[in-house]
Amino acid sequence: MFAVRNEESALDIVQDAMMKLAEKYGDRPPTELPMLFQRILQNTIRDYYRRSKVRSLWTTLLSALSPNDDEEHDPLETINSESGPNGPKTPHGQFEQAQVLGMIEKEIESLPGRQREAFLLRYWEDMDVAETASIMGCSEGSVKTHCSRANHALAAALKAKGITL
Repeated sequence: MFAVRNEESALDIVQDAMMKLAEKYGDRPPTELPMLFQRILQNTIRDYYRRSKVRSLWTTLLSALSPNDDEEHDPLETINSESGPNGPKTPHGQFEQAQVLGMIEKEIESLPGRQREAFLLRYWEDMDVAETASIMGCSEGSVKTHCSRANHALAAALKAKGITL
C-alpha cells in the first residue's frame, strides 16, 4: 500500500506476487518462501511502476499525488499512546491519537522510495538487516543508511509539527 499508494493496485500486486511464488517456487522449502515472496513482491512493484510509466505519465503522477485514507488495517494503530497500552480512553484522546497517526502515516508516505522500503521492512515487517538487504538487492550498509535517514527525516518532520513519541 505504501509503495504504490493505491489500495486496488496494491492488492493486485500482492496477488500477482503470490501467483508467481506458487507457480515458480512451490517446490521450495517453507523456510525460503518469505524471503522469496518479498523479493518477488518488490520486483512486481517495480514492474507495476514501469508499466504505469509506459501507459500514461499523467495517470502515474496524479495517482501518486492523491491521498488514500480508506485503508482497512493501519499498522500505526499498534503504537502505544501516552495514556497507556490500551490507548486513550476519552473521545478527545482518541481523536488526537487518530490525528497524530495520520500525520505519521503521511510523513512515511513522503519518504523517498528506498528509505520507505527499508524503514517498513526493518521496523514493520520486523526483518533483520541481512534479510532487508537481500530483499532490496543492496548491501547491509545501504539498508542501515536508508533506515537511519528515514528515522532522522521522520523525527525532524514530526518534531517540526510538535509531535514527540
